[in-house]
Amino acid sequence: MPRSQEGLARLIDRDRLDDDRITAAFRSIDRKVFVPSEFRARAYEDRPVGIPAQQTTSQPSLIARMIDAARVPPGGRALEVGTGYGFQTALLARLCREVYSIERHPELAAQAESNLRAAGITNATVTVGDGWAGWPEHAPYDAIVVSAAASEVPDALRDQLAEGGRLVIPVTEGASDNVYLFVKTDGATRLVRLLTPARFVPLVKEPPS
Repeated sequence: MPRSQEGLARLIDRDRLDDDRITAAFRSIDRKVFVPSEFRARAYEDRPVGIPAQQTTSQPSLIARMIDAARVPPGGRALEVGTGYGFQTALLARLCREVYSIERHPELAAQAESNLRAAGITNATVTVGDGWAGWPEHAPYDAIVVSAAASEVPDALRDQLAEGGRLVIPVTEGASDNVYLFVKTDGATRLVRLLTPARFVPLVKEPPS
């Protein structure tokens, strides 16, 4: 079991990801900053960690596979749905020019912003909102990564994806959450492949106001 951020990066590197920048991002972002203080002894383990509001921060190897599939371009713009404590946000920020992240729990959004500042991340913006609606003000996005399981792919996320952009999202199907990769071509968001089964908290749709 890894006992340091370097050990965690080596574990990620063994997965033979397509994007070598991801391992470098793991080396530069200390997960210990992005977990509650009572769980910092587990920060470098490859497993989920509980955070407030009955949420979790995903296991590092799953995060790595999801952002690898997203293929975030260096000069691009990414949307993250489900900020949590901001670890994946920070990794995405190391890979592209701008990251916009939506979190439905105000206390988590505030803590994520604090964690990102502590890690020296300046190109990520967090807002409190409904992940089903995306963040249209900053669209289109070259990559969208969703960290909660939806019952279906939200239309707003399809609409906000740039041509050629990639959407990575868990979808609840029966007793499983399946993480899928979609790519937008000729204006249509098409399923490319199943990445992996996994377990996520649900992507909650806010009721109409």
